[in-house]
Amino acid sequence: MNEYPLPTPHPVSAHPARVYNVWLGGKDHYPVDQEAAELAARANPTIVPSVRANRAFLGRAVRHLAATGVRQFLDIGTGIPAAENTHEVAQRAAPDARVVYVDNDPIVLTHARALLVSGPEGQTDYVQADARDVDTILDAASRTLDLSRPVGLTLVAILQYIKDSEDPWDIARRLLDRLAPGSHLVLSHPAADVTAPEVAESMRIYNERAAAHASATPRTRKDVERFFEGLEILDPGVVTLTRWRPGPSDTPDDTLPMWCAVARKA
Repeated sequence: MNEYPLPTPHPVSAHPARVYNVWLGGKDHYPVDQEAAELAARANPTIVPSVRANRAFLGRAVRHLAATGVRQFLDIGTGIPAAENTHEVAQRAAPDARVVYVDNDPIVLTHARALLVSGPEGQTDYVQADARDVDTILDAASRTLDLSRPVGLTLVAILQYIKDSEDPWDIARRLLDRLAPGSHLVLSHPAADVTAPEVAESMRIYNERAAAHASATPRTRKDVERFFEGLEILDPGVVTLTRWRPGPSDTPDDTLPMWCAVARKA
């Protein structure tokens, strides 16, 4: 039995957080999410290892930022809690770290208390909002975070759900505009130019089953580099997931179709 029962009635469209939960081996999803996840993974067998590598990239990036003095994190597109959530990684490295999570799925809201178990020296909070609602997110986050001090902004596997016509590059820019110098952008994004046919087919399958506002768009490395314009991109630049500062036991795999990078706001 799930610790946090799923809301009813069952939805008719797949949702990114719940589909991601399927790929991570979780139990907090509906049949429509299970179907979308399984069919997409059948079309693109790299999806499940990509999801795991994406989670590992997030952990490495958060650990790096905490080690360099960042003590505040804004995690947009949180998803359903899993192992090594942002606050767990950050507070292990810096017990006084503060983390605000943001997501728009009601199921994530039912799990929010699992995300709010902060260490005694730090603090966590949860904001129910869409990534497009920049002012709502930042106004709510400012209850916990001091936006006049550096923040680690994580947009990990989330901007593909914002269409070109909605200008995801402008959304990322407006989020960063209100953050202090010394803040960092941690970003990953499905690639349109790595194993392209499989990615295109898996996205088509997912999009047929997702709500219109949650359809996904893979992008090229050049498109992803646009998110970092005006920022200082840390080494090794915009790379595939396993190439971003891998640990001694990590094996590079350039067939995983996601780009990622971390950059600093001057």
